Amino acid sequence: MTNDATEAVPAPEILRYAAFATRPEGGNPAGVVLDATGLSAERMLAVAAEVGYSETAFLTPGPAEGAYRVRYFSPLAEVPFCGHATVAAAVALAERTGPGRYVFATAAGEVPVEVDKGADGVLRATLTSVEPRVEEVTAAEVDEALALLGWARTDLDPALPPRLAYAGARHLVLAAATRERLARLDYDFDGLARYMTARDLTTVQLVWREGPEVFHVRDPFPVGGVVEDPATGAAAAAFGAYLRELGAAAAPAVLTLHQGEDLGRPGVLRVALHDGDPRIRVSGAAVAIP
Repeated sequence: MTNDATEAVPAPEILRYAAFATRPEGGNPAGVVLDATGLSAERMLAVAAEVGYSETAFLTPGPAEGAYRVRYFSPLAEVPFCGHATVAAAVALAERTGPGRYVFATAAGEVPVEVDKGADGVLRATLTSVEPRVEEVTAAEVDEALALLGWARTDLDPALPPRLAYAGARHLVLAAATRERLARLDYDFDGLARYMTARDLTTVQLVWREGPEVFHVRDPFPVGGVVEDPATGAAAAAFGAYLRELGAAAAPAVLTLHQGEDLGRPGVLRVALHDGDPRIRVSGAAVAIP
């Protein structure tokens, strides 16, 4: 028996963008539906599964100009916030209405986004996170995560201890002692998915510090049905809060995160820490995927 209400909602237009990159083959692909009016959660999930990217953003116009209700779905589940899909959606809007300011009402809270066009003609979006927090993680939980990743305690950078960090979604931050350790990613997919689900983690943020304000990062994402997320804005925001909490970066500062290089999809994320505001700003370009 068919559902008349479902039949009455037309098939949504699905856009595809690469976020945190200026070329379609770089960064993190995201699906974008600019008008999801009338779509049920079940249908959004089905669309996200069909698109197959780590996340698809579904926008519903709000009561004011530039205001949108936004929901994010991986191929397996809804997530409270997604940075790269936010950047992709904001750039998609700006291509149609011009650069400016948007306000995205997400399950994690209100996320302002500014889109500017640079001298190079590239549109770049800057999102401002919800207020972040950083929590301790037990030694037993760290050991369990390391075992699932195939890492040893000696693989960790003692200057950047493990923590749980949140800026719209929760992430376990683990810092590698060497770039070589970060480059080798071969983990227990199902085991890590169970570990993350039990702790409400969106990704595990694996990082290596190249310099005072330059990092390389990778994000296993088995809870979303994806081995690795190529560029992760939500984790970047959480990581900025983590660094500030530990005193490893002091505001004002702009950090550069390189992600996706080991996947052949290089992307660049800028993370800004501001005096007097605990929220984190994450910036990046986005480009339509033909």
